[in-house]
Amino acid sequence: MTAILIFFVLHWYGSLFFQTFFLHRYAAHKAFTMSPTWEKIFYVLTFIFQGSNYLSAYGYGVMHRMHHAFADTEEDPHSPKYSTGIFDMMWKTKTFYSAIRRRTAVVDPKFTVNVPDWKAFDDFASQGWVRLVWGALYTLFYIYFAPSWIWFLLLPVHFLMSPIHGAIINWFAHKIGYITFKVKDTSRNLMPVDVFMMGEGFHNNHHTYGNRANFAFKWYEIDPTYQVIKLLNLIGIIQLPKEKAAAKVFLKKKEMANVS
Repeated sequence: MTAILIFFVLHWYGSLFFQTFFLHRYAAHKAFTMSPTWEKIFYVLTFIFQGSNYLSAYGYGVMHRMHHAFADTEEDPHSPKYSTGIFDMMWKTKTFYSAIRRRTAVVDPKFTVNVPDWKAFDDFASQGWVRLVWGALYTLFYIYFAPSWIWFLLLPVHFLMSPIHGAIINWFAHKIGYITFKVKDTSRNLMPVDVFMMGEGFHNNHHTYGNRANFAFKWYEIDPTYQVIKLLNLIGIIQLPKEKAAAKVFLKKKEMANVS
């Protein structure tokens, strides 16, 4: 039982970290920079930790930029406002993401500028047989360590980890929670202390300050991913924007915001 719980927690938070750190804050928003070598390393680490749920930095980055540009309009790739339910929204998201990743969707070039793109690796990691291999490995782990059949009910969560993370934010963070900033969309902050989504739950804050590496804003809000980002910046793996320049942009936006 202990092995199953440890594996589940590691997969949940490992997959989530690389989604928010690499795909979201780096690929989509360029909240910090890194060398081409480290970019390739994080591609591989994302593949390892997301496994059967691997998401392309290019597909995610482009789609997410479009989400911010068209939030809660008919052109938004995943707005609850234009979906009949959470599963309908996520299916539309999957279809749109796949079209971007495969280059079959017509995308305005402004959304692709400086988005990381390692197509050969994405094509390999996104193949059906590769996802099935990961799924088989998860299943074998459960066969070996699960003390009873009831634990196998967690396997679908492993198989759909990234879509579940996406659904929590893209659906619930547009319907429940508190609003700190008045924005033109329905984004909300899910919880005052975000220990489950590693800072992604501060969705209203993020929609206000899209390129800010720290999603927290109020004194009691703590963004766990940002704490890791500060460490990676300190040891030179990534580079955060210079504090003075970042502060100038931040304060300018703060003056325009309505803080509750």
